[in-house]
Amino acid sequence: MSDRVQVVVILSQFFNSTWEKANCASCMKNNSEGLSNSTVEFLDLFNATLSCFEHNFQGQATHLVPSNRTEVCRNCNVTYKNLNALYNNMQKMTGLGSHSEHRTQLCIDVEDAMNITRRLWSRTFNCSVPCSDTVPVIAISSFILFLPVIFYLSSFLHSKQKKRILILPKRIQSSASLVNIQEKYS
Repeated sequence: MSDRVQVVVILSQFFNSTWEKANCASCMKNNSEGLSNSTVEFLDLFNATLSCFEHNFQGQATHLVPSNRTEVCRNCNVTYKNLNALYNNMQKMTGLGSHSEHRTQLCIDVEDAMNITRRLWSRTFNCSVPCSDTVPVIAISSFILFLPVIFYLSSFLHSKQKKRILILPKRIQSSASLVNIQEKYS
């Protein structure tokens, strides 16, 4: 503490704040004796998924042809789905019993591993399946968009159209015709 720079104190504060911000304690057992069971299971499945990616894409890295990627998508689909399901379960378990403001998160290692896997799956191998909800959403949106057009068109077609009937006055029609009549008589 007598040193002006206080390198040890600054480093200790830095590492403690990094540990807390990265939620490293959530990957550990209660007494920090080692990794928790769910973290070990996730890392095992993560390694299996990456090895499946590597095994099915081996020798094809130089030729990034879209047809080569379908083999990775087909063969690694089960392991990727299992990893994704486990990650979603872990997220749900960390969110139980806490409010949305103070929701605890998974440790940064697990989140980073899942981000890497999802990026490989969707961008590198292009295995993401388009959402099946897009067709009904587009259909319902277009129907709602055309409702006013349908309403006004049906209103126009089914309403009685009033024809304008001009009622002619019983007196002399116009002053111009009066002038013409007077000119004839003069």
